[in-house]
Amino acid sequence: MTIKLSILDQSPVFEGETPADAFRHTVELVQQAERLGYHRFWVSEHHDGFLAGSSPEVLIAYLIGQTERIRLGSGGIMLQHYSSYKVAENFNILATLAPGRIDLGIGRAPGGLPRSTKALQKGITEPQTLSEKLEELSHHVNNTLPDTHALAGIQASPIPQQPAEIYLLGTSVSSAELAAEQGHAYVFAQFINSDPVVAEEALTLYRERFNSATGNKPRAIIALSVIVSDTDEEAALLATDMKNVRITLADGKTLNLGTVAQAEEFGKQSGQEYTITERDAEVTKGSKETVRRRLLEIQQQYGVDEFIVTTAVKDFGLRLRSYELLSEAFSELSVGS
Repeated sequence: MTIKLSILDQSPVFEGETPADAFRHTVELVQQAERLGYHRFWVSEHHDGFLAGSSPEVLIAYLIGQTERIRLGSGGIMLQHYSSYKVAENFNILATLAPGRIDLGIGRAPGGLPRSTKALQKGITEPQTLSEKLEELSHHVNNTLPDTHALAGIQASPIPQQPAEIYLLGTSVSSAELAAEQGHAYVFAQFINSDPVVAEEALTLYRERFNSATGNKPRAIIALSVIVSDTDEEAALLATDMKNVRITLADGKTLNLGTVAQAEEFGKQSGQEYTITERDAEVTKGSKETVRRRLLEIQQQYGVDEFIVTTAVKDFGLRLRSYELLSEAFSELSVGS
């Protein structure tokens, strides 16, 4: 089984940088990723925080003009905030501008603090569950609304020759179940939930319950945090400051955030009692040889043929170097096989 390597870039704004710096880094990174042969390049949606990318579809439109071949997509659109019809139209435009190159990844998290959720959803008069929205989105993207649908006859224009491919992103068994029921590709975000038991259960359920009546085949991807350096010691040092912060609200809802300060602010805005836990982030790190060996182990463990990697190293030169070394690691594998 061969391995495809892809990138999730969150356009982080580190201390001393501006959002403009973050976007320049994103552009430089996607161009380098294309030169290195990465399969796809996704950008994320975050609000009210330290990540610059609040509108993936706008950023993707710009990146189309900066690249030629690499697939571009969202990792992911927070569909709970938006009209499925409008999201479909945005991505139909992208898919028309760049045929065969556009992915529509859907996220399940709110993508920000409670006040940003309130701002994004202000004025919504017909609430839907995420499951209902995802199903409707698929119909809009593929122009397959059934005659019995309340919006039958409407088209999300323009109609592209090759619609965007839909992916559901998640960290739980329930997200895998939803992807399986609706026949979508599934991305398990191991860099957020590193519990191997949950990952195994989610991916097994996804394959067992996949709805083949949709005409699609199950396709699972692992998204993980990776740092590659010249030595194991250097990579370990770069990963020192990387943390996972999780807040648990009184109603049982849990959410991962970037910093303790963000988690505390989220808790205050929620109006509920809450607890916060902080731990070292799960990072696949080391030299080319070490990381290659570990990714091959994960490939065998979960039966996947693609990894979407994110590298949150503050120094952009070292971040870029990590992606170069990762590409080299698997290029060398191909040459040696």
